[in-house]
Amino acid sequence: MEAWDEDGVRAQIHAMAAHDPGRKRFGAHTHQYELAPRLPEAEIRAFEESHGIDLPMEYRSFVAEVGNGPAGPCHGLMPLALPRPQAGEEWAVDGEWEEDRLPGRLAEPFPLTTPLPGRIGAPADVLTRGTLMLAERGCGIFIRLVLNGPRAGQVWQIDPDWGGFVPVSPGFRSWYTDWLEGP
Repeated sequence: MEAWDEDGVRAQIHAMAAHDPGRKRFGAHTHQYELAPRLPEAEIRAFEESHGIDLPMEYRSFVAEVGNGPAGPCHGLMPLALPRPQAGEEWAVDGEWEEDRLPGRLAEPFPLTTPLPGRIGAPADVLTRGTLMLAERGCGIFIRLVLNGPRAGQVWQIDPDWGGFVPVSPGFRSWYTDWLEGP
């Protein structure tokens, strides 16, 4: 697997910020083109062990070699682990982030083998088991990383009201680098 170039990613993010001083690009007002420090290997391993999972390598290596969010697609990349909001701060997606961290939830099998386009009749929390929320697009639409099963490593978008639950990228690296290289 190809290693991440932390300096290169940070340089691209810095260039993006320089070209968008008014933070007009979608999500920039939320993540502010800031990238948190990398997570120590021991912290990543503890997260995996506590949830009974192995994170997909593209994502795992990103948080280990580049940073723990938030600069990224949509309203920014959610952190795998702390830091949490400071006292008085609140994330709009606290419930979704915390739900992913309920015991056993991430280790459950991902229930879909094929995309589920269109309006979703089932409760979203049933469909998102075995996935980790990466980012919020807004209006209840989330980007999720599949953690297990035949779709492990893929990035899917869930839009319960209109778009369904469908793949948007074959992996974390392409999803993130598409954002870095996009308009």
